[in-house]
Amino acid sequence: MYAWIWRKLPFGLAGKLVGSLLLTAATVALLWFVVFPWAEPLLPFDDVQVTQDSGDTGGQEGDLTVPSNAPTDEELPYSTETNNAPPPTPSR
Repeated sequence: MYAWIWRKLPFGLAGKLVGSLLLTAATVALLWFVVFPWAEPLLPFDDVQVTQDSGDTGGQEGDLTVPSNAPTDEELPYSTETNNAPPPTPSR
């Protein structure tokens, strides 16, 4: 197939190189702006399901649990209200 495309491109070697670059750029643009946005809702990348075991240590594979030593809101070293929180002061 690629040999057929190469033979059909006009204007000698220089034209074939430029033409093949243009065909490649057009293919990438078509995929990037048309095909991938169309297919994104069909893919399961955002379909995340997190479950919490009720103290059972033998959960099924793929089950996620919240660790018992999870920090509370007061223990977070950053602000969850703003993106530009000042850095924490070092404790001595």
